[in-house]
Amino acid sequence: MSVVAIVKGANPVETTVKALELIGSEVDRVLSAKKPVLIKPNYINSSPPSTGITTDARVVEGVITFLKTRGVDEIVVGEGSGWADTLRAFTVAGIDAVAERWGVKLVDLNKDAFVTVNPPEPLSLTRVRVAKTAMETTIISVPKLKIHGSATVTLSLKNMMGALASKGIMHNGRLSRNIADLASILTPHVAVIDGIIAGEGHETRGSPVAMNLVIAGTDPVATDAVGSAVMGVPPKSVRHLRFAEDKGLGTCDLEKITVLGEPIEAVKRRFHR
Repeated sequence: MSVVAIVKGANPVETTVKALELIGSEVDRVLSAKKPVLIKPNYINSSPPSTGITTDARVVEGVITFLKTRGVDEIVVGEGSGWADTLRAFTVAGIDAVAERWGVKLVDLNKDAFVTVNPPEPLSLTRVRVAKTAMETTIISVPKLKIHGSATVTLSLKNMMGALASKGIMHNGRLSRNIADLASILTPHVAVIDGIIAGEGHETRGSPVAMNLVIAGTDPVATDAVGSAVMGVPPKSVRHLRFAEDKGLGTCDLEKITVLGEPIEAVKRRFHR
């Protein structure tokens, strides 16, 4: 059984720490003393997190706070925005202030060195250029809890598109297959979904939804499945989650997922799609 935590709370930093503590033993197993940690938020554009579009800096700070209690010293926050200057997006979200406060390095993945990778047994994506930083770190994907027009939901797996040299390569009419292929080479070791202010309707111009939730797990497929269910989207209806499950990257079957903290039904809300 995969384990996913759902925590509801008024303080985003504390809520994030509590969610990670609930799965602390699972996280400890994937952290490596030999690898730095990459925290990968979602800054598709430079909208403030209050819009329900971008990752809340307080959730990122909660992840950093938790990692520091685990003795992790080498932490990088990295993103490659698709629709904005990445550093501008960091500033609008307040990530630059968090990084300075904790002595954490910020990286614009759009300006990183890139390596060419061939996903194994691809469904569609045969060759892709990936930020070297993402290939050399333990990845904590910190997406926003939100709906997506083409992919149905955009959570921890789809969030890894920000590590690509070209995001447009994914949008070739086979987005769901491409996301699963990308997940096979950039599998988040931990997923922490920011559901403080979620987004419904559209991924870049939708409506904010106050949820005050953080969802966390070390099986990113399961964590995304729980996030989907919280938004009223049946996980099996999300094609890239089914493809990722078929690839052996995790489970999107809710019956095979143990949920700690809040039950899904207690926090569920049907999001406008």
